[in-house]
Order: sequence, then C-alpha cells, then structure tokens
Amino acid sequence: MRFFVVCPGGLEVPLAQELAEIAGRPECKALGAWVIDPTPTSPTGGVGLAAPISAAMALNLHSRIASRVLLQMAQAPYRQEDDLYKLASGLAWEEWFTSKQTLRVDVTAHRSPLKSLNFATLKIKDAIVDRLRDVTGDRPSIDTAFPDVRVQAHLTPTQVTIYLDTSGEALFKRGWRDEKGDAPLKENLAAGILSFTAWRPGQTLFDPMCGSGTFLIEAAQMALSIPPGAIRAGIYGDDAKPSRLAYRPLVTSAHGFGFQRLKPFNEAAEQKCWVDLKEAALALMLEKRKQYPSVDALKITGGDINEKLVSMFKGNWQRAQLPDQPVVRQIDALAAKPPGSVNEGVMLLNPPYGERLVIKGGRGQDRASNPDAKYDDADEPDNRFELNLETGRQSAKRSSRESLKKLQAQEEQDPKFVEFLRQFGQHLKDDFGGWNIFVLTADMALPGQLRIKESKRTPLFNGPLECRLFKFEMHAKRPA
Repeated sequence: MRFFVVCPGGLEVPLAQELAEIAGRPECKALGAWVIDPTPTSPTGGVGLAAPISAAMALNLHSRIASRVLLQMAQAPYRQEDDLYKLASGLAWEEWFTSKQTLRVDVTAHRSPLKSLNFATLKIKDAIVDRLRDVTGDRPSIDTAFPDVRVQAHLTPTQVTIYLDTSGEALFKRGWRDEKGDAPLKENLAAGILSFTAWRPGQTLFDPMCGSGTFLIEAAQMALSIPPGAIRAGIYGDDAKPSRLAYRPLVTSAHGFGFQRLKPFNEAAEQKCWVDLKEAALALMLEKRKQYPSVDALKITGGDINEKLVSMFKGNWQRAQLPDQPVVRQIDALAAKPPGSVNEGVMLLNPPYGERLVIKGGRGQDRASNPDAKYDDADEPDNRFELNLETGRQSAKRSSRESLKKLQAQEEQDPKFVEFLRQFGQHLKDDFGGWNIFVLTADMALPGQLRIKESKRTPLFNGPLECRLFKFEMHAKRPA
C-alpha cells in the first residue's frame, strides 16, 4: 500500500528520520517490508512510503511529527471535474466502509487549473455517495464536524490523488491538553523542533517560558517512550483520565483513530496486529519507567511568570501519564537560573509573539486570560504548500496571517517589549554560558533585539505563520 504522511512545513527531514525509526521497531518489521521515499530536498508537506496496510496502525500510534496518515486509493491524470468523478466512482468504497457511516471529503491543490474548486470537492463527494447507493441501496450522510470516515484528494496541475484518512482527528491532538485558551504551538511541531535541537533523553532541558508545557511534555514522553497516540489507543486502560476539555471530546480511547472505523482494519488478522503493537509499546514504556524512576531523573524543567499557565502545565503533565509533578516554577524569565546549577544544557522556548513577554504594565495579555478563546483546530493539512479548496478557509488563513503580522509589528515598536528582549539577551550571556539556546519566533529580527548572533536559523511554519527556529550557542565564561 502507498501512504503519504502529512507534517507541518519544514519538518520533512525529521519526519523521514522518524519514519525510518518506526519501521525499524521489531514489531513493525514483523508487519512486512517498508520502503520510505527519499527525503524531500524542498518542503513538500509530508513524506511518502510503501508499506503493508498494518503500517497505518503503527504510524498513527508512534509518529510524533505527523499530522495525518493518508492511505492512497488511486492516482490518475485529470483535466476537468468529470475526471475526478469518474476516478472516485470507480473505487470500491463499499469494501472500506458502509453507507451507515458518516463521510467528509476534503480537497487540497497545488496550481490546479480547475476554476471551481468547491465544485471539485462536490464531484468527489457525489461519486462516493453514488457508488455506495448503487452497490448497497443506501447512501452515507455527510458530517463535516465529526465524520466516521474522511476522504481527501490532492490536485497537482495534471494529477489527482485520492486518499483515505487513517488518522481521524489530527494527530497533534494527543488528548492530554486541558486549557480552554488557544495553544499557538501544536504538539507535533513541538516534537519536530525537539529533533532539531539534538536534545536527547537524560540531557538537561529547560523552558523559561513554558506556558502549558508543550515542549516539556513532548520531551518527557519521548524519554519515557510513551507513544503520542497512547490515549487514543487505550494503552492506559482505566487509569487514563483524558480531559473533558481536551480539544474535543472525541480525542479519547472511545473514539480512537480513523482506521478503526474502516472495514479492513477490523478483520481478525489486523486486530491481532493492533494488539501486538500496543503490547510492545506498553512493554517499552514499563522498561523506560525503570530507567527514569522519578521526575528528577528526567532533567526536564520549566518556568513561567503566569500562575494560570503553570497550573495548566501541571494538569497536562498528569493527564499525559508522566510521573509525579513536573519541575516547574512561577518565575520571571529574567530571574530564571540554570536548573541544578548545571553549566550546559538545552534551552528551548517559544515566546508567543510578545503576548506573555510584556509582563509588567504592557499591552499584551497572557494566553490564559481569555477563557473564550478557541484552539486553532483547522482540519486541512498543516502546511502552506497545499491550498485548501474552500475559499472561505483561504480567506480565514490570510486574515489570521495578517493579524499575526500586525501583532508582531506592534510588539516590535513597543519599547517595553524591546527592552525586555535586550535584558533577556544579557541574562542569557550572564547566566547560561555553555548552553545551546533555541527560540521559535515569527520575529525575524529577534537576534538583533537579543543582541546575540545566531549560529543557525531553520525556517518553519506554525500553522499559516512563517517562523524561524534560531539557535544561539552561548560561550562559557572563562574563569577569572
């Protein structure tokens, strides 16, 4: 079977490396041969591979960087909308799901010549519905919010590819987050960024502006070999208590993954593979618990000036099935010291574009101050290289991007914000010699504001927002 594993733009290289690691697990090798496509040299929004159908289960369970795992159903040239209908209607959808299940169809495109893009989506949906009606005598209902089955098509200038989405809800929705406020950093982006830092379990990791703890929780789960899909897979059994507010009530073991609602995955052989994958994951988790018996052994710590966010972090940590309480303090980032007085480590932070940096009398409000704010829950592929065919969504993305750029420009002009960055840069020089500092930001001028020369900058996309991951190598001070 052919798969396309979607990821945020800029994370194709670490995703390819992760796919190779997953394919190399003994229980995944037992599924059959995996052939991963060459690592993309330019942003593609994902990585392709050929693997047994059972690989969909392993990828959804273990991939930290993927947004979705798409199973290819067909690929063909096209010139007009009727070509899309013909291709989709010729597929045996009845072998994958029933007419009693609800359906959603999404289409993305890159330089498609079609004029009516919404019409292209409608044509594919009609083809699937007509096929099931002709074969079964009944037609599935459409549910764009909580569908049982998701079909996705991608259009290039000349080719159309049709996929079944085996993930269901986007994979960055792990099921442990509890805040009502928005969370600008998605979990799979955080995991990808961790791979760029070269941080490894057992090494000191510190986030002085940790917010609700996304970086630190992802790192702790990596150290303890907790699969990102553990909650949805039901690995914890009755011990897991996913939040009622965790993105949507569906992101629990009760709803699981998209593949669990597809016929081939409910056959006895595939069910046994699923059980074997989960048992192997659980065994490794128990082994890692012995290696890191306490939270102190993890060497993962954080701080934040906002008390509400610190409290959210503690709750998220527990729902993520991590040991004890996290090592976190409510503290001004300008007063934060290296944890344990270590003279080297990795600092990783995502200043939320000035919102939480303006801490004393500034205009910015912290992320927890607005309980009615909504999480960015877009269902289209998480990259900027594929344009969603629904015009309204394109407009929403442009509006979001423009608003964030305005916010950035305003913060750059805020003298308190600029002064904070100058002081923070000096603080890093004075107290974090020997450390590698990584900062994800949309502010391309950040190194100048910190007055520190970056050693590397990596382009990334946080949703629609173009960002940079800056690396700063802080030189250890010479003894007097």
